[in-house]
Amino acid sequence: MNIYDLPTVLTVGGVEYAIRTDFRAVIDVLKYYADTEYESDEKALICLMILYEDFDSIPCESYNEALERAVEFIDYGKSDHGSAKVSEPAFMDWEQDAPLIISAVNAVAKTDIRSLPYLHWWSFLSWYFEIPHDCLYSTVLCVRQAKRKGKLESWQKEFYKANRDIVDLKKRKSAEETAAAEEWKAAVNTLFGKK
Repeated sequence: MNIYDLPTVLTVGGVEYAIRTDFRAVIDVLKYYADTEYESDEKALICLMILYEDFDSIPCESYNEALERAVEFIDYGKSDHGSAKVSEPAFMDWEQDAPLIISAVNAVAKTDIRSLPYLHWWSFLSWYFEIPHDCLYSTVLCVRQAKRKGKLESWQKEFYKANRDIVDLKKRKSAEETAAAEEWKAAVNTLFGKK
């Protein structure tokens, strides 16, 4: 992919397929990838269904290639996915951090991107990469990273103490954990005669 263009199609098996390129569609894909209630193959299928406008026309035997092209598109045209360590914990969450991200990108873009009827994912990423180090979102990421290393400076400790709710990444529950919690609630409610 040429990063100087804004691609609207991906070539899979020699055939061009139109894709949804608006930043909202890609963030939806990223939210599903972060959701522990879905297995890897389910996440891959959801990605394909969201990203490809005519997903049904892609032959099943081309799904792997379609997913490779989709991930390459999401990664701003990069195809060297082997270097990332899957086991590394995330420092951000697209869903939880959305208000901070939108605010920071708005400042760079000098407009409220939510009001734009369409914004190509790569244009969004260009603004995202230019988020300044002195904004709230960058500060939250900095504190998360320092906290993970166990080396918080005094200002970071104070910031964390005052902003724990936005610094701590909420742990998503798996389907089993959610079901177990519901069973526990039902048992407690039965025990105390609640409905």
